Amino acid sequence: MGQKKDLTGSEKSKIVRYLAEGCSSLKIAKLLKRDHRTIKRFIQNSQQGRKKRVEKPRRKITAHELRKVKRVAAKMPLATSLAIFQSCNITGVPKSTRCAILRDMAKVRKAERRPPLNKTHKLKRQDWVKKYLKTDFSKVLWTDDMRVSLDGPDGWARGWIGKGQRAPVRLRRQQGGGGVLVWAGIIKDELVGPFRVEDGVKLNSQSYCQFLEDTFFKQWYRKKSASFKKNMIFMQDNAPSHASKYSTAWLARKGIKEEKLMTWPPCSPDLNPIENLWSIIKCEIYKEGKQYTSLNSVWEAVVAAARNVDGEQIKTLTESMDGRLLSVLAKKGGYIGR
Repeated sequence: MGQKKDLTGSEKSKIVRYLAEGCSSLKIAKLLKRDHRTIKRFIQNSQQGRKKRVEKPRRKITAHELRKVKRVAAKMPLATSLAIFQSCNITGVPKSTRCAILRDMAKVRKAERRPPLNKTHKLKRQDWVKKYLKTDFSKVLWTDDMRVSLDGPDGWARGWIGKGQRAPVRLRRQQGGGGVLVWAGIIKDELVGPFRVEDGVKLNSQSYCQFLEDTFFKQWYRKKSASFKKNMIFMQDNAPSHASKYSTAWLARKGIKEEKLMTWPPCSPDLNPIENLWSIIKCEIYKEGKQYTSLNSVWEAVVAAARNVDGEQIKTLTESMDGRLLSVLAKKGGYIGR
């Protein structure tokens, strides 16, 4: 005799329903026109439940092999567990054991993003430090722009979810929802801005200068005293719209030129203290995985978060510059973190 067909999903659903109605296995077999033994076997298997997983003993790794794995993992931080063990010539170790061994000595973390620094970059960073080592940084206006999105940076929407509780639902947008470009500056213990770049405007040299004219110069710089303007040093990074001949000439006509316009080393966001201000603001507006439904609402959140940053926090950032410069020299132009 040929093998009979297994119970279909529909038949299994009917068996459960008939059992709930109080039908016997024999009656169910007659209703479904299936063998009684098949029905009884399905009911018995369902009542037994899933078998508990038996933990298999972990394969023993010698102390020598363990030291080898640790050395290779340090040299290959982004490699898979399989690649690490293969580099150590350790074979026959299942994935669960490999991961358990690595968890005892390491932790899964995302790679840090930072601009690449080559030898030329490092030399220019050291030259920049030597040039400005004796500068009074309380007179420097540190500026930068930041883009904020409706959903915040990837990976921030994580938290501790209790057992038996469902994870909160987050909005999923097909096109991302866009974002708002924000510009601001800090000097001593004062925050300049933030100012919002008009939606849809791409900052080239002309639009960047017009933006500074409408916001920074008209709303802040014009109100300052002549002595303040004489001593202030304007800092901006090397974005094309900032470092172009057009922008440099335009700033010179505004009186920001030569020693009043700080030169900036390449690939050096870690040297700009306003980057830490952006971190403070982002942590505030995206706390607890908060999302926004419109560009105006996320902009209002940025303004509110900026108002909550007090002068002491800003002063701590601007006064950190001496330490940053010394760290660059100690690391021979290397990246110092933020």
